[in-house]
Amino acid sequence: MLEYLRNASEKPIAKILIGILAFSFVGWGVAEWIFGGAVGDNTLVRVGDSEISAQQFNLEKSRELAKLSREQQRDIYADAESQNRFSQQVLTNLSAQQMAQNRADDLGFVVSDKRIAQEIRMFPEFQENGEFSPFMFDRVLANSGYSEAQFADVLRADIVRSMVLGAFALPVSVPDFAVDAAYNARYALRAIDYVPVKYSDFDVAQPTDEQLMQYYQQNPEMVPESRAVSYVFVPADTTKPDEYDAGYAVAIKVEDDIIAGESMAEAAKKHNAKYVSLAAFNRDNRPVDAVLSDKMLAKIFDMDEAVESEMIELKDGFVFVRVDKINPEHKAEFETVKKSLVQDWKKQEQKKLAYVRANELLVDVNQGNLLSGARSATVSRADGAPIDVLSAAFREAVGTNSIVSGTDVFYVLSVKNAIAPQQDSQKKAKLKEELENMMPNNVTDDYNSFLKREYPIEVNQKLYNRFFVN
Repeated sequence: MLEYLRNASEKPIAKILIGILAFSFVGWGVAEWIFGGAVGDNTLVRVGDSEISAQQFNLEKSRELAKLSREQQRDIYADAESQNRFSQQVLTNLSAQQMAQNRADDLGFVVSDKRIAQEIRMFPEFQENGEFSPFMFDRVLANSGYSEAQFADVLRADIVRSMVLGAFALPVSVPDFAVDAAYNARYALRAIDYVPVKYSDFDVAQPTDEQLMQYYQQNPEMVPESRAVSYVFVPADTTKPDEYDAGYAVAIKVEDDIIAGESMAEAAKKHNAKYVSLAAFNRDNRPVDAVLSDKMLAKIFDMDEAVESEMIELKDGFVFVRVDKINPEHKAEFETVKKSLVQDWKKQEQKKLAYVRANELLVDVNQGNLLSGARSATVSRADGAPIDVLSAAFREAVGTNSIVSGTDVFYVLSVKNAIAPQQDSQKKAKLKEELENMMPNNVTDDYNSFLKREYPIEVNQKLYNRFFVN
């Protein structure tokens, strides 16, 4: 990478990559000095009584970036959302590590230098012909950007954190009473009576214009914002340096002409680039176009009207986008949606009538009468009745009568009895295995919650904002 930059330092692609590297060290690494923060608080996050400095964050981010491919690094730098997501993940990992470190310190865990030396000798990366090699050790550390002292500190921190968290990797036995409770909850049955009252059971007359207008005022139909867009595309395989440079040179000329006042169509024609004009579309109904990726769509709907974007680098070329016209979200004219409202109005009226009937049945059964037209069923949590009825049958107490809302239907439900499940040793054994597989995650979640309470995380918002793209 560095050899390529030295040999091609005057090429546009090299200048871009040098700029990216400079941004990573200056824009993020020396941001405190630029913004005058060097004389202030340089703590980015406080975890309990411990601090994570801006320098620690930058160093860790640089190490994580070094693990990525060139293409992954470029994707992160090219997109603000990706930068924020990557930086947030680094900060989250640092905070989690510091919480575990704090707990280890409070518990008095210590890792001796002798233990560190033993661990280092066991690393396969530091061995040659099955034995520890000082040469390999120095070489790997040099490539990783660690000094011996730094690597020892990182290794020591990893070991003490494993002392704190390692126990959670061990299997956890679930007591029999917990298995019995889970088994009864999962496989218990209930005896119910229920009556479906469908909307379609009720006939309603055609609505008047006045009724439709009143309905529309209460349920307006909104036309989503749409945008008419045009763009110029300069094709180039940006993974190949020569093609990248050639395409970039053309894109620069296109950009210069647009800045000079030429239209995008004229600039594209002048330099044999592709010009595309797209009729207005909204976020959920975009045209089929290779340039309109999710990221590009988000950018387009964040731009102002009659403004061209900066040069945008894609994997297959360079693009300039212009939002020609913005049609704001607005309420549709009544006459344009009048016909489509009829069915919605009828369904609402049918729903009202169905609910009235369901209430009549509920009042009747609550007074001690039989539930007229009821279907009797013995149901499990997953079978025996419509899913809405099943959910309510196990949610409500035995002896409860209620109205359950479904899709285009109301159910009048009466929960009669709870029926204990038949005992099945094989099912219990599988359930116990399932619970024991889940238990470490549950214990880990509880312990993480404890650590967050014990070592609360506080973010220096002012400094934090400098590391994240708005």
